Order: sequence, then structure tokens, then C-alpha cells
Amino acid sequence: MKIAMIVAMDEDGCIGRQGDLPWRIKSDMARFKVLTEGDGFNAVIMGRKTWDSLPEKFRPLPERVNIVMSRDTNWSHTDADTALYPGRAIEIAYAEGCDECWIIGGSQIYSMFIDRVDEIHVTTVHTNNSGDIMFPEWNRDAWTEHSIEQLSADEDNEYPTTYSVWKK
Repeated sequence: MKIAMIVAMDEDGCIGRQGDLPWRIKSDMARFKVLTEGDGFNAVIMGRKTWDSLPEKFRPLPERVNIVMSRDTNWSHTDADTALYPGRAIEIAYAEGCDECWIIGGSQIYSMFIDRVDEIHVTTVHTNNSGDIMFPEWNRDAWTEHSIEQLSADEDNEYPTTYSVWKK
């Protein structure tokens, strides 16, 4: 099973503002959906705060096994599996027969999994000082960047972006 990470961040590494996305980039949301759904049966792993930030109509994320990590042993939701630690989240994805497992945030979850993935799909949003939640520090020298796509700002995309895949 492939385990990968997907994130959108500004040039400073910011990924969120007060529990929400700091920008609206329609092309990135469409890419997120296509990649995390994939051709097969995939899982998404997220923290409870990320789960809570999803609009009600998109919760659970359709066509994917939703795995929510929470330190609260009493937290549960009928539409998601719960895991207390990274190994358990991966075990759930394996047990469900998933082809791919996508780590989708937030910051604490990215920190827990950064050393467990071989790919990080990054959309760099070309702006600065977007918010208060940061992607964890990572040694980019240990990774190779493959730039895939650059898009200009338009009516659906608030800022220009660069999409790249980082591989170990």
C-alpha cells in the first residue's frame, strides 16, 4: 500500500488560519479529490480538528475510507474509523484493503507521519503570512522535487500555485 502526504501551503509553510484554509484554490481542491480517491479503494488519515473543519456535506469524504486520529478515546463518528496512533491508522487502511493511504492533515498529523511517507504532494500557494498553522519542518535535502504544474491566479484560484511531488 502506498502511503503519501498531500498538502497546500504558502511560501512560508502556512497551511491554515484559525482552523480553516486561508485561501480558496479550486484547482487544488479538484486535484485533492482526484488524487485521494484514485483509481482504487483509498484511505485518508486526518486529525480530529481537520475532520471538524470539513463542511458537513463533505463529511465523510466520499469514496474513501476516512480515518480520524484523536487523543480522545471517547471520540467516535459513525462515518469514520478512529485511531489513537499512526500505526493503528495504517493498520485500519491495510485491513480495509486500501490501495493508497493519504495523510491529509493537520499540522500534528503531518508531523507524526512525515518520516513514514515516500511522497509528499505539495501545492505551493504563492503568497505569504496566510495564517497561524504551519506545516512541520522537514529536511528537503533528503527529497527530490518534481515540479508538475504551475497555474496563474484567476476567478477560481485566488493566488498562483505550483504543484510538485517530493520523493525520497
